[in-house]
Formats: sequence, structure tokens, C-alpha cells
Amino acid sequence: MALEDLAANQTSGLVCAHHHLYSALARGMPAPPRTPTSFRDILELVWWRLDRALDLEMLEWSAKLGALEAIESGTTAIVDHHESPNAIEGSLDVIANACAEVGVRVNCSYGVTDRHGKKGAQRGLEENERYLASGGTGMVGVHAAFTCEPDTLLAASELAQNHGVGVHIHVAEGPEDLQASGRLRELSRDDWLLVHGVHLEDDHGLSGYIVHNPRSNMNNSVGYAAPHRLGLPIVLGTDGIGAAMLEEFRIAYARLREHDVTATPELPWSWLETGYRITPEAADDRVTWLDEPIDPWRLAFHTNMKPQSVEIDGEVVYNQGAPTRVDATEIRNKAAEQAQRLFAKLENMA
Repeated sequence: MALEDLAANQTSGLVCAHHHLYSALARGMPAPPRTPTSFRDILELVWWRLDRALDLEMLEWSAKLGALEAIESGTTAIVDHHESPNAIEGSLDVIANACAEVGVRVNCSYGVTDRHGKKGAQRGLEENERYLASGGTGMVGVHAAFTCEPDTLLAASELAQNHGVGVHIHVAEGPEDLQASGRLRELSRDDWLLVHGVHLEDDHGLSGYIVHNPRSNMNNSVGYAAPHRLGLPIVLGTDGIGAAMLEEFRIAYARLREHDVTATPELPWSWLETGYRITPEAADDRVTWLDEPIDPWRLAFHTNMKPQSVEIDGEVVYNQGAPTRVDATEIRNKAAEQAQRLFAKLENMA
């Protein structure tokens, strides 16, 4: 971010290194059939039901809403991880085009899984292949090791190598995935995104980046990752809870400080800056904030920092409280309509 090279009220564009843009429609969704009592319950009763209900129209407006909210918070680059098992083909194009319309940089991947059988896994691999082969900016997505057979994990790894990209995968988020390091050790590479890592062993032997999502980890009650123990570069993501990365930085600091009273904001700030190793173009974007100076110690306790303007690839895409390319009111209204469609499907889902 090289703050010393910028104006006192400026930063580079912020990077969200792990998002689920489809979750933008989830706010206010109907309660699950029963109250989840474990992480596996949360997956099965909430998120795996939600992704089965998605269609491409819902996905378009959820991505536009997520992209809009990103620039409204100074985030110019999103690394997205997507799953919609009943609307796979073309889904990554829908996300990429929606973000391009708003003006946000996006890296897309489809989360391959065997939860829907071998045909479902193959369709996920083919969507990653199709998107990357067409020139899309992305990675190969995998849901998690515990939902994939060994041959699926190998196929995803080989596909990523063929396209010169990494694999974007949830790793040891909950106790269900305790075997992740053993299953992925011979496959992982330096360009992989290892999301969560809460239950990874200190001597896990994996390669890649740890993507720390402190707010999501607390929300799912999976524990504290203490990511700095894992010996890999660390970046910050939100796991689908918006893209407000200054807020995620503050939460990362608060959670770290609870764990270690000697910790300072400089460490989680460095995690935010590591995002430029994943999306280097965002370092050249410019966010001008309504307050100054931009200092990690100050921002750790400043809960109302807002952008004045956001410039991506030389174009001002947000200025004086409004996007310049799109109608924010239209996006919010259309997204609300799609959310109601989604909620109706969830109400009627077995």
C-alpha cells in the first residue's frame, strides 16, 4: 500500500481475498428448518440449501450488489468463490460481467465438489475450464477437501496448473476437514488460496496463502485460526459478509488482540497489504477517504471511515457518495426483488 507515497487521505484499492458474492441476497433469508448446533449443520441447513436455490438471474443481481458495496467501502478487487449447483454453466461469466459493469476487479472460480455426485463435480471442473480458457481472470475453485474425492482434488489441481493459476479452496474451516493437510499436501502450490485454516496443524506442510476471515470464523463458532502460527503469507477475506475490508481489518485486530495483548495493528494491516500479491493491479487503484491520516493505529479504532472517491484502472467509479457507472438505487431494488424470489424458493425447499 506504500502509504508514505500517497496523499494523507489516500490508500491503494483494498482487496477482498475471499468472497461469496451470491451471499449478498442472503440477508433476511428464512430461518433454517431447525436451529444449527454445529458447523456441519450451518453448512447443510443454511449455505448448501441457499446455493441449490440460486439461478443466473439471482446471481447477476447479487454480484452487482456485492460489487457496488465493495466500491462503497473502498474495495476495488474481489476474489470470488462461487457455487450454484443448479445453475453452473455460465455462472462465472455472469459474475465477471456484473462486476465489470460496476467497475470492480474480480477473480472468479467455481467451487468443485462431489456433494452432488461425480457429474456435479465434472460440471464444476468444466465451468472453471471454460471460463479460464475464454480468458477470464480466475482460479480453479474447490469447495473443501472433505467434500471431494481424491480424483476430484487431483483433477482440480491439474486443471489449475494447466492454466497457470492457483486453486481457491476452503481448508480446515471446521472439524469436518481435519484431514485436509494430509489430503492436500502433495497437491498444494505457492499460488493456492487456503481459506480459513482454523484447524490446520502448525506443521501442516501446505503451500499457498492463508486467507483469514475472522468475522466469519466467529459467526460460525469454528475457533480462532491464529493465522500467523501457520508460516505462510496471510491475506484477509470476508467469506461473503460484504467486502468492507477496513472493517475486516479492525475485526482481525480485535480478535488478534484478544488472543495476544501484546499485538499491534501493524500485523493485521500487513495481512491487508498482502492482498496486492494476489491482485497486484489493485495497488495502482486509488481510494480517497473523507478523513485522514490513514494510519493503522488510528484505523483500528475508527469505525466510520468512508471513501470520497474510488479510482480503478484510471477511472473514477465512485465519487461523492455515488457510483459513476451504474444506478445504485436500481441495483438495490433489483437485488431486493431477486432476494424475495430466493426466499420463496427456500421456503418451499425440502
